[in-house]
Amino acid sequence: MVPVLSQEARVGRDEQQEKITAEIFDHLVHLAEFDLTPDESEYLRRELNGQLKAVRELESIEVGPDVPITSHGVPYTRESTPALRMDESHPCPEADAILAQAPEVDGRYVVVPDIPHTELE
Repeated sequence: MVPVLSQEARVGRDEQQEKITAEIFDHLVHLAEFDLTPDESEYLRRELNGQLKAVRELESIEVGPDVPITSHGVPYTRESTPALRMDESHPCPEADAILAQAPEVDGRYVVVPDIPHTELE
């Protein structure tokens, strides 16, 4: 049997579970390798928590079973959707001039420097 919680209890529980704490935010900033000042970090953390709160509010709206699932505000039916266009290849007449500007080429490819990175586990 699943316990039934009041709306107030669910909101309080959800806020505790879904709130992005300073520790979680710092971990995410470290993973993304951002360089943020303390003020920027706190501002972004507050903004993310505000967005989570908005999502929770949207989730709390009761929707009847007769409402269809949507992923877009405009319904696209077969009648209103334009036909797909055919893929067409158009060679670039300036390709040689563009390649001539590159510092280094290998055949018809532009050579770019290797980007240093670390392997993820």
